[in-house]
Amino acid sequence: MSFRCKISDKRVIERPVLLAPPASTHKYARGSAIVFSGPPLRTGASRLSAQAALTVGAGLVTIVGEYEALKEHAAQVTAIMLREVDPDLAIIDDRVRSALLGPGAGISTRTKEAVLRLLQKGVPLVLDADALTSFELQPSELFGALHDQVVLTPHEGEFARLFPVIDLADRFTAARLAAELSGAVVLLKGAETIVAAPDGRLAVNTYASPWLATAGSGDVLAGLVCGLLAQGSSAFEAACIAAWLHGDIGIRGGPGLTADAMPGLIPLVLAACLDKG
Repeated sequence: MSFRCKISDKRVIERPVLLAPPASTHKYARGSAIVFSGPPLRTGASRLSAQAALTVGAGLVTIVGEYEALKEHAAQVTAIMLREVDPDLAIIDDRVRSALLGPGAGISTRTKEAVLRLLQKGVPLVLDADALTSFELQPSELFGALHDQVVLTPHEGEFARLFPVIDLADRFTAARLAAELSGAVVLLKGAETIVAAPDGRLAVNTYASPWLATAGSGDVLAGLVCGLLAQGSSAFEAACIAAWLHGDIGIRGGPGLTADAMPGLIPLVLAACLDKG
């Protein structure tokens, strides 16, 4: 599948258009994505991300982690592949089109080192949650390694820790300055989600729901971005499309929505975006 991103002249993200894949496609043509697991007893967040990446259209999604963590995943997933992590990241081969690190990873030097090793691979990448906060004391170390096909997905607390010199009073300006400073696409989460690119592009998603304010919702959003990157969307487009899709999930889910239920709503969201022409 592929999407056309639609942004109005007021920089508001509109319903994207989904193009169905050709009949001759196969799983690798649809994109392979890697999601890095958290340690044992902290695997749920990465599992939510992986399920979202798969359901939004990546042809193959693999969770990579420690053996003990993979045993927890094995009890929960079937269509998602599992691979034990290796220090050289040999799992990142030329078939892998995107990766995600951060959900449930833990705030640590180990997470920092994993991020920096992964950035050296040059693969389109989503950095979320603990992958951001692990650089709180040395954000310049992260910024020096980033590239323009990286998407950072902070909420305001994570943003303040990573960009302490940027005032969040004006969220549009804050996101734009953060993208310029970091050299990556910044998706600033909130009731209005702002997406900013290093080249100055800026967009806002206002199509959302307060029912998205639930634990694990951000992990699903990160997985959506990762799955879209795997299918060939640019970092800015993937962030914009994911923000809109995430909002539609919240609207369709309504009261009682939990992150566990969100991936099950993705097919309905995609069907509403399908190009009927």
